[in-house]
Amino acid sequence: MTTTAHIPGLAESDGDSAELLPVATPARTRAALRALIRPDRGLALTGIGVLVAATAVGLLVQPLLGRIVDIVADGRPAADLTLPVVLLVAVAAVQGLTTTIGLTRVARLGETVLARLRERFVERALNLPADRLERAGAGDLTARVTGDVARVAEAVRSALPEMARSVLAIVLTLAALALLDVRFLLAALLAVPVQLLTARWYVRRALTLYADQRIANGAQQQQLLETIGGAATVRGHRLEAQHTERSAGRSRKAVDLTMRSVNLVLGFYGRLHIAEYIGLAAVLIAGFWLVRDGAVSIGTATAAALYFHSLFGPVNAALVLLDDAQSAAAGLARLVGVTDLAEEPEPVGVPHRKSVPHQRTEPGTAAVTAHAVGHAYGPGRPVLHEVSLTLEPGEHVALVGTSGAGKSTLARIVAGVQQPTSGTVTAPAGSGEAAVVLVTQEVHVFTGTLAEDLRLARPDATDADLRAALATVHALDWAEALPDGLGTVVGEGGHRLDPARAPQLALARLVLADPALAVLDEATAEAGSAGARVLERSAEAALAGRTALVVAHRLTQAVAADRVVVLEAGRVVESGPHEELRDADGPYAALWRAWSGSRTAPHP
Repeated sequence: MTTTAHIPGLAESDGDSAELLPVATPARTRAALRALIRPDRGLALTGIGVLVAATAVGLLVQPLLGRIVDIVADGRPAADLTLPVVLLVAVAAVQGLTTTIGLTRVARLGETVLARLRERFVERALNLPADRLERAGAGDLTARVTGDVARVAEAVRSALPEMARSVLAIVLTLAALALLDVRFLLAALLAVPVQLLTARWYVRRALTLYADQRIANGAQQQQLLETIGGAATVRGHRLEAQHTERSAGRSRKAVDLTMRSVNLVLGFYGRLHIAEYIGLAAVLIAGFWLVRDGAVSIGTATAAALYFHSLFGPVNAALVLLDDAQSAAAGLARLVGVTDLAEEPEPVGVPHRKSVPHQRTEPGTAAVTAHAVGHAYGPGRPVLHEVSLTLEPGEHVALVGTSGAGKSTLARIVAGVQQPTSGTVTAPAGSGEAAVVLVTQEVHVFTGTLAEDLRLARPDATDADLRAALATVHALDWAEALPDGLGTVVGEGGHRLDPARAPQLALARLVLADPALAVLDEATAEAGSAGARVLERSAEAALAGRTALVVAHRLTQAVAADRVVVLEAGRVVESGPHEELRDADGPYAALWRAWSGSRTAPHP
C-alpha cells in the first residue's frame, strides 16, 4: 500500500501541480524489508549468533574487575591478581575476534540487501510509465535515486551493525545485573520509563519530520532542475525574479525542516542524559544499602555499577540510532513506494497491452494493431481520441501532424513504453530477438567505450557484429577514425559525439537488437539541416526489412514511407500513400505545401 506525497503549503503558494511519486506505508515498508532479507536468513542468523557470543564474553569483564576489587579490599597477596588479569586479557582477545567476525557478517548482510534494493529500484524505475514520471517531475525521482539511496546505504553500513551490537549488549547486561542481584536490575530499570518516553517522543515527531524533509529536498531539486534546464526561456521571458523567489521559497522550506530536525535531536540528547543520571544514582544507592547489609560484596556492587555504566554506550547508541533509523526508514519508504508503483495492477478500465508472436513471413498478419486507443495525461487533458491503426509486416508508416497532435504519445504507446487509458494494443513479442525498439530524439550516449555502448543492445555481439551494424547506418568510417576506434571512451568525460553521430549510434544499437518492430520518434531531428539527409539515409538502412512506425520530423521521411497517417488534435484525419494525400488537397497537402515551399519533392 502506498500513499501519494504532497508538500503542505508549497503547491498552493507557487502554483506547482506536480504529483509526487508515492511513499509506502510503514507496514508495507517493513514487509518489503523482510522480503529483501529473506534470501539471506542464514547469513543473518550466523551474524547475530556470533555477536551474541561476543557480547556474552564481554560481560565477563565487570565480574573480573569486581573480583580484583574484592582481592584488594580483603588485603590478599598480589599473586592472587594474576588469574583475573590473565582472564581479562583473554576476554579482550576473544571478544575482539568474535565481534569482528559478527560485525563482518552483519555488514555483508546489509550490503547484500542494499545491492538487492538498488537493483530492484532501478529495474522498477526504468519500467515506470512515462506519463507518471512526467507528472512527478525529474527532481522527485532524482532525490530518491541519490539522497534516499545514500541515506539507506549509510544506515546499512554504520547503523545496522551498531544497532545489532547495542541491542544485544543491553539485553545481556540487564540479565547479568539480575544474576548479581535482582535489586540491581530493579534499580537500573528506573531509567527505562524516561528512556521509553524519550524514544516515543522522538519517534512520533521524527518520522513525519524526516519524510517531509526528504520531500522538500526533492521539490527543491525539481525547481533547480527546471530553472537551470530552462534558463534560456526564463531569461527570454524575464522570469528571473519569479524563478529565484520559487527557488528561495523551496530552499527556505528545506532549511526550516532541517533546523526543526536539529532541535529535535538536541531535545532527544538532553532527555537521555537525565535517564542516565537517574539510573546510575539508583544503582549506586542500591549497592550502598546491599553492601551495608552484607547482602553483596564491595566487588559485586562495583560490578553492578560498572554494568550499568557500560549500558550508557549501547543504550544511547540504540536510541541515538533511532535518528538514523527514522531517516533511513523515511528514505526506504520512498524507495519502496516507487517499486510498488511499478508492481501495482492496472486500475479497472485501463486495458492490458497484448503481445502476439511476430510473423514477418505471413502475409495479412498484422504486426501491430491499435484499436480505439485513447490517452490523457490527467483529467480534462485528453491527447488521443479513439485512434485505430494497423501496421502490416514489413510496412513503414510515417506519423505526421502539427505539434501537440499526439504523435509522440501514440508512438510510445505502440512501443509499449506507455499504456493507453482506453483501447487495446496488440504488438509483436520477440523470440530470441527484441520485440520492439524505440529510438527517440533524446539520444543518450552512455559513459564507456564505443563498443560497450553498442553492446547495450546485444551483449554477446562480436567486434565484427559491431562494425557491421555501424556500416549499415553509414557510421563505420567515423567510428574507426576515433582515437582508439571502438575502444574510444565516449559519453560523460569522454570523446564527445556531435548531434549527427549520436543518433547514428542509437540506430546502430537498433540494428544490433534486430527488433520485429522499430519505432522512431523524431530520431533524426537533432542533427539540424546539415546532417539531416545523412541521418535519414542511416534510418532508412536501419529500418530495412522490418516493420516501422516513424514520427516524421521532416516530410521527406513521409515521402519514403509506404503509408502516411495524419494526426490532428489526437485523431487520425488522413491515411494513405504520400502521392495520394499530397494530391487530395486535405490536411496533409496543406502540411506539404507549407513545408516544401520551393523545394522539389524527392521521388519515393
